[in-house]
Amino acid sequence: MRLLLAEDEVELSRALVAVLKHNNYSVDAVYNGKDALDYIQNGTYDGVILDIMMPEMDGLSVLKEVRSSGNAVPVLLLTAKAEVDDKVEGLDLGADDYLTKPFVMKELLARIRAMTRRQSVVTDNVLHLGNLSLDRTTFIMATKEGEVRLANKEFQMMEMFLANPGQIIPSDRFMEKIWGYDSDTEASVVWVYVSNLRKKLSTLMADVTIKAIRNQGYAMELADRE
Repeated sequence: MRLLLAEDEVELSRALVAVLKHNNYSVDAVYNGKDALDYIQNGTYDGVILDIMMPEMDGLSVLKEVRSSGNAVPVLLLTAKAEVDDKVEGLDLGADDYLTKPFVMKELLARIRAMTRRQSVVTDNVLHLGNLSLDRTTFIMATKEGEVRLANKEFQMMEMFLANPGQIIPSDRFMEKIWGYDSDTEASVVWVYVSNLRKKLSTLMADVTIKAIRNQGYAMELADRE
């Protein structure tokens, strides 16, 4: 699971990153609001931990921009402020949760688990692209020509493709999200899984394709039709 941490206190950020990685999260860390907004707009995250008081752009402004663009990534706000007005404003802008400093790491981890669970509940159970569907509850990938139940890692990879159609997903992103940040598995395993998924898409006569973009990654797109 991939998180973005936006916290301008460098020592606190380093401590949080260490704890989160120890708990098997992949973490990108930024130290100001402008970088946080850029990472959110150009990355794929399962959750964002966003400090309110940051240089260049405060956390509430970042949150407002994120939500106004239609991005529903779960956001947990961090702040040293305990005033009710700050909490209300953050929640009204679309934050999923709020945690006041100082906090206990166990509570932060519990709140992250809770907010990412809520996100999975509100997400559509079936993803579609072209004539292809993927059922998130049964792991079944199907077209009118048939269906196949995917193995766990195949499902996770296909879910990432269908949730981000047309977007290039680097091999490293698959490795971090599916195999885990500290995995000893070789990155070449991504190609093996892509190859297997291509065969299954072909068997189902799906009108989508997985394209390899040299030195960048893979993208799922509708197949060219003549």
